[in-house]
Amino acid sequence: MALDGIRMPDGCYADGTWELKMHVTDLHRDVSLRVTGEIHVGGVMLKLAEKLDVKKDWSDHALWWEKKKTWLLKTHWTLDKYGIQADARLLFTPQHKLLRLQLPNMKHMKVKVNFSDRVFKAVSDICKTFNIRHPEEASLLRKPRDPKKKKKKLEEAEEEALELEGPLLTPGSASEIIYIGPVKGSIYSSPGLYSKTMTPTYDSRDGSPLSPTTAWFGDSPLSEGNPSILAVSQPISSPDILAKLYKPQSLLDKAKINQGWMDSSRSLMEQDVKENEVLLLRFKYHSFFDLNPKYDAIRVNQLYEQAKWAILLEEIECTEEEMMMFAALQYHINKLSIMSSDNHMNNSEKEVDEVDAALSDLEITLEGGKTSNTLGDITSIPELADYVKVFKPKKLTLKGYKQYWCTFKDITISCYKSKEEAHGTPSLQMNLRGCEVTPDVNISAQKFNIKLLIPVADGMNEIWLRCDAEKQYAHWMAACRLASKGKTMADSSYNLEVHNILSFLKMQHMNPDPQFIAEPAVTNDINSECLVSPRYLKKYKNKQVTGITRVCISARILEAHQNVAQMSLIEAKMRFIQAWQSLPEFGITHFLAKFQGGKRDELIGITYNRLIRMDANTGDAIKTWRFANMKQWNVNWEIKMVTVEFADEPSLAFICAEVDCKVVHEFIGGYIFLSTRAKDQNESLDEEMFYKLTSGWV
Repeated sequence: MALDGIRMPDGCYADGTWELKMHVTDLHRDVSLRVTGEIHVGGVMLKLAEKLDVKKDWSDHALWWEKKKTWLLKTHWTLDKYGIQADARLLFTPQHKLLRLQLPNMKHMKVKVNFSDRVFKAVSDICKTFNIRHPEEASLLRKPRDPKKKKKKLEEAEEEALELEGPLLTPGSASEIIYIGPVKGSIYSSPGLYSKTMTPTYDSRDGSPLSPTTAWFGDSPLSEGNPSILAVSQPISSPDILAKLYKPQSLLDKAKINQGWMDSSRSLMEQDVKENEVLLLRFKYHSFFDLNPKYDAIRVNQLYEQAKWAILLEEIECTEEEMMMFAALQYHINKLSIMSSDNHMNNSEKEVDEVDAALSDLEITLEGGKTSNTLGDITSIPELADYVKVFKPKKLTLKGYKQYWCTFKDITISCYKSKEEAHGTPSLQMNLRGCEVTPDVNISAQKFNIKLLIPVADGMNEIWLRCDAEKQYAHWMAACRLASKGKTMADSSYNLEVHNILSFLKMQHMNPDPQFIAEPAVTNDINSECLVSPRYLKKYKNKQVTGITRVCISARILEAHQNVAQMSLIEAKMRFIQAWQSLPEFGITHFLAKFQGGKRDELIGITYNRLIRMDANTGDAIKTWRFANMKQWNVNWEIKMVTVEFADEPSLAFICAEVDCKVVHEFIGGYIFLSTRAKDQNESLDEEMFYKLTSGWV
């Protein structure tokens, strides 16, 4: 049928055709086509390509409807079915566009990403490019804006950082890697291997896995020195780098950062992401499954880097002793990372075997699996019984800790006035299922406290336990953590938990060797300003005379370094991640919310296994709800209210403030999705199940 006809006043033609306006982004050309509503999208693109008459591969191009923020990907659909009329303006644009990604190590890479894919799929493709397993744990985050800095200056700082940081990765249609660095403009082919069944091999110099990195990057400059640039931790070169980065000053600032998480169920274009925009690739869900150093060299390093920067930028709180331990591990990792190969050539098979053995327990710890140890006597549940000091804070009271004979059976602590009364009625009894367990430890002061927040009908009861020594603390702390999850000391992970707590405490010991004296030359070599957070640097500056501060901190770091000096590179990284996971605030994602019945804004904290109602100023937990006790959750999209129903307690309802409730809903559904993973499953992800749990409307 000819499309010639008489034009009517409404813009349509007498033969039923009308003009469809399109803009071809590659050519910067506006084009109009005479179409009818019955023509399908594929036909429109074919006619457009014929009219352009340009020899070009248009296979990656698709139509984007600006006004509706919609990709017209169903090419068999007609224009009428999409609702497109003469007033629409479409873009004919590539689906794959360049994105500047800031990795957890703060380095920037240029990656070609499919802007028409849902973010969940796009992140999976990015992680496959970087050889990072379990991409479901990661997502994209918009860069937080520092309100104290002007926008223009911030953008200048970003551009400068991008230029200084070197390597840029651009996987194209042929999986090419473009490296901008020592060999400028060199292009290398990437085979695209991605499997957890590859045979692991270790670097004889430092015990680092070779195969995932070398197999991926081949002989390109990215893999010089094995492992590649993505699996190697690079020391922070100057404290100025730390000074320029945004540091949240309060819990409200942390909550504002979390507003920037991308919606995993929508594409980048639908969320107004522009080509060449900077987005942050981060581990969003703090539930790291099957973390195996044999296959996860890059994943382990990027997790270590995310943990390192979270501590240095004070996104997570830690004590002074913990900070010195983290600084010592950083110093050790930096030292091994830059050490020349000549110093490592003698560390061959023996070190590899030791690394393999040392990492086995760490793998189990980080993934929450079971040990290979025998279960012992499974007919009886272990118990604890000892004198423990107990404190129950009350308003307007000055009473301190009171010593009780305490027994820990199953998931219950019973307190008696003396050992002899242990067969009678306890003075105090606590069921720890669903409680919050927080450590309060100071090694130098020999303080080993356990803070318990036990859920009751109207909130949380606060109880403090004080232990006399490390060993006692480790056993009681491990038992409390398991009991909070509904598990007893008969669980196979109990002994491992005790061991990990003791190891964590041991790494915090200061000056274990009384004859140790840090040499001034060695002390001056430590760039302590890049290893310790600004808060503790300021504390030391206030204590010390100018010029002595750095030596004092460096000496403390060297003292702490004695506890980790024998670790291999990969073991040190795993220990750092493990220590990060042991911090009380680990894995809590904060959002500003107003709870039903509440009069002011509070915080909702979301972790891998629970929801926490928190005071916005102090961060204290007001009430905790476990996912294991949850029946269902719903969202009222109009008023942005999230409602969660539980099996044996009143439902929870809150309105999201300053953030789309979809972000909060996705965190809850995401953690539920991650809890369904099992080792016997294959590598493929059930994307549809993820969308059903997180999108709310699929």
